[in-house]
Amino acid sequence: MARTYGARDRARGRDATVAWLAEEMGELARAARKGSRDEQLHELGDVLAWLASLAEQLGLSLEEAAARYAQGCPRCGGIPCACG
Repeated sequence: MARTYGARDRARGRDATVAWLAEEMGELARAARKGSRDEQLHELGDVLAWLASLAEQLGLSLEEAAARYAQGCPRCGGIPCACG
C-alpha cells in the first residue's frame, strides 16, 4: 500500500482515509447482504486496501494487529470463544 498509494494517501490525511474506509465498509455491508460473490470480494479488497493505508499512516502493522487473535479470543483465550 505504501509503495502504491502512500504519498497520495498521506497527502489526503488520516481523517479523509477514515472517511473512505467507512464508505467502503458501507459498500461491503451492502454487498454482503445483496451482492454476488465477485462484488463481495471486490468490496472486501477495497476495505483491506483502505485499512492498510490507515495502518501505514499511523505507523502500525496489520500483522501485529492480527496477532492479537492468533491464539484465539484475546479475552478468554478460547478457540472457539467461550465468552458468551
